[in-house]
Amino acid sequence: MATPPPAPPHLVSNHSNPFSEVSSRLPEDTVFYSIFPDNHLSPDSLQSLHLQILNSISPFTSSYIWQHQPFTLSISFNPFPHIDGHLRFGDNLNDEWFTVFLLFQISISFPSLSIQVHDSDGEFLLIESAYHLPSWVNPENSKNRAFIRKGKFYIIPKRSLPNPTLTEALNFLIENEQAALAPDSVQSVIQSRISGYPEKAKQNTHTVRVRVPVSVGRVLKHAPSLISLAVEGFYDRDIDSMKHAAKMERFLKGGNEGEQEMVTVAVKMSRAMYAQLMQQKFQAPKCYPMPRNKGDVEAELGMKIACGLEMMYQEKKKEGDEGKGSGWKKYKESLEKNGYFKGLIPGSKEYKRLLENAEEYYRNSSLFSKTSEMLNAPVRQIDEILSLPYSADDFKNQDVPPSDDDSWLYNGEDELNSVLEDRQKEMELYELKRKKKKDSKEQQDTGPSSSSKGEDFDLSDIVNTMQGFIHKMSSYEGAEVPQGRDPKEVELDVERFIKDMESVIKYRGGEDVDVDVDDEEGSSDMDFDESEEGSDMSDHNEYGEDSFMDSYSNAMNAELKNTTLKKSFIHANEQSSVKNEETSKATEDMDEGFTPVDVDVNLVKNLLDSFSSQQGLPGPTSNLLGLMGVQLPKDDNKGK
Repeated sequence: MATPPPAPPHLVSNHSNPFSEVSSRLPEDTVFYSIFPDNHLSPDSLQSLHLQILNSISPFTSSYIWQHQPFTLSISFNPFPHIDGHLRFGDNLNDEWFTVFLLFQISISFPSLSIQVHDSDGEFLLIESAYHLPSWVNPENSKNRAFIRKGKFYIIPKRSLPNPTLTEALNFLIENEQAALAPDSVQSVIQSRISGYPEKAKQNTHTVRVRVPVSVGRVLKHAPSLISLAVEGFYDRDIDSMKHAAKMERFLKGGNEGEQEMVTVAVKMSRAMYAQLMQQKFQAPKCYPMPRNKGDVEAELGMKIACGLEMMYQEKKKEGDEGKGSGWKKYKESLEKNGYFKGLIPGSKEYKRLLENAEEYYRNSSLFSKTSEMLNAPVRQIDEILSLPYSADDFKNQDVPPSDDDSWLYNGEDELNSVLEDRQKEMELYELKRKKKKDSKEQQDTGPSSSSKGEDFDLSDIVNTMQGFIHKMSSYEGAEVPQGRDPKEVELDVERFIKDMESVIKYRGGEDVDVDVDDEEGSSDMDFDESEEGSDMSDHNEYGEDSFMDSYSNAMNAELKNTTLKKSFIHANEQSSVKNEETSKATEDMDEGFTPVDVDVNLVKNLLDSFSSQQGLPGPTSNLLGLMGVQLPKDDNKGK
């Protein structure tokens, strides 16, 4: 017989450390917390501290209706003696923040404790105060850094402990408390989230009148906290659990004893529970007595609560008898991960055999008995309540208050907009501070050259720097041949190239002198004849380079003369043209084509125009000049 591997340590231990568990195994709607004493305590002292903490918060929790489960604490010895717990808040985020409030109250009542809290999102207190955190804080380095102590929030500095372990963080917090104290803005954000409690917790409750079977009324009267399990059973129902609602064997006894007695009671629940009941349509089972007139809200809500209580009762009883709660699911997942089922297809003969062996091993473990006891707790409680005689007379002559106003369920838009506006203001303030900080840093980096008016900036620096950059000679490694290229792939006959270029230049020159040359003669000049042009060749050999450049420049100027390109440059005589207005127009026309371009002025003008178009943002001009060590002043004349 194949023996399944033992359960993982975090499942077998009495109280696992939630912070050591893999995040993928944590429910998405659960908050985890751990309380660490400054000194090592014996088991008896830890148990005494546990009871003292529960007693200190009981005034806040005694009348509170939790969404899924109450605030609990348990003793753990992994990795060292401390107190921890977890709470599933589901759709009710108020439960999570009420838990944070309780943890702060515990830290005030017991100053020698350090408290750690997180949920499936991670360090949600850091997330809540993200716009006020030091810039170095991020999700990757936030582990073992955030703590609650003496009613304050603490963040272990990175410069002190780059990668703190839990023990290192706790020791540092005890010895260097002030160094780890979070900024005032962070404290303010967190305190604003919990400042309304415990009054805010009371505002989150909703009392409603419902008509339910007398058995359900008795259970809710003696155990009002079971309303959370009833709503959970209704809201999370599936096909299998709805089969129990169709029979109602526990609370209506199948509807076989004639008309059932119905009573009207007031049920207190959270607003989230009320919304879950109201927003889901549900057809009453045939065995359930509903009034003939439709639209009876009290009867409809009572029916949903009764059916949810029935489904919860039967499912808990079944899981308790089998002991297959969440512990079994995690145990089975660990077996699959470790290859216990050898890749067999579920449902196959061999798979069933291995599964039966695993179930038998699980039933003999301590985890099975604890899981079964936990799942059977609400079942035993209901059975004990209903074991004593009861009747509808027990509810007569009782003053049942009217239902609370539920306009909040339909008019929550204003509250939502208010929350969004507050968050938007927080974001805008964060961006404003960030921009001011960036501008201040840029001003410090640019130094004197970034004065508001730029009076000390010399434009000649741009020209000198650019000329130095252009005239700088590169080493022999400046131009590299691409890898894998054959250097003999391209061959150039230099002498032939020069001859061809000279023939072209001569042709263009002859065309300018004698416009009557026909196409045939012109085309014959394209063929260079060495015997007929020997003398010209000898002259060109002496002055070939100058002749080529002059002819090329003249040809290009003639072609561009009638275009608007010349207007895009600043010429050398533009500044003096105003002073020489008496100069004859004929002379200006004659010299127009020969007016030189002021290269330096055009260079500066184009660079400044490009820099201005960047509008203070990074761009090619600022990047290029920045690499050369030139910092242009801020353009304060934009738009003037």
